[in-house]
Amino acid sequence: MRFVARFAWAAAILCCVAAQAAAAEVEKEPIAIVGIGGQGAWSFSGEQAIGPSVSVEFNVIKDWLEIEIGTARMFSRESRSWDTDLIFKKPFTLSKTVELMVGAGPALSYSRDEGQKWGATFALDFMIWPLPERKFGWFVEPTYTTLKGGEKSLAVSAGVLIAFY
Repeated sequence: MRFVARFAWAAAILCCVAAQAAAAEVEKEPIAIVGIGGQGAWSFSGEQAIGPSVSVEFNVIKDWLEIEIGTARMFSRESRSWDTDLIFKKPFTLSKTVELMVGAGPALSYSRDEGQKWGATFALDFMIWPLPERKFGWFVEPTYTTLKGGEKSLAVSAGVLIAFY
């Protein structure tokens, strides 16, 4: 009897996995989208910084929630820092080739001079997919960040998107 019960559970799990795989093939949702580019930031105190950025985005709930983890190595005349954020986004489809995502989440900035600073980030992410397959595209993402201690900044990231299916 135990063998039959285990076999039934294994068959049920296999059916669920097969149904999920078939649904993923029909919908063609990417497993992850990687963004590679650059970022420019302007602090309200007058400091300017620029540097490379990279992010990975995952679709958690279709058409409702995507999570992006991103980091940038920022260089300015006064200092160097790592800026990292975790943004929870709501996607909006504007056309067949353009998506807008609105999101917010925690931010962390680290530099040797000032140590760690925690805060919050608000982002608007425009994703442009020129081909219907949506394997490659580009993005423009303006963000507003406020850190502990009252430091506030505006930044713009731009670069290429690579979708992994």
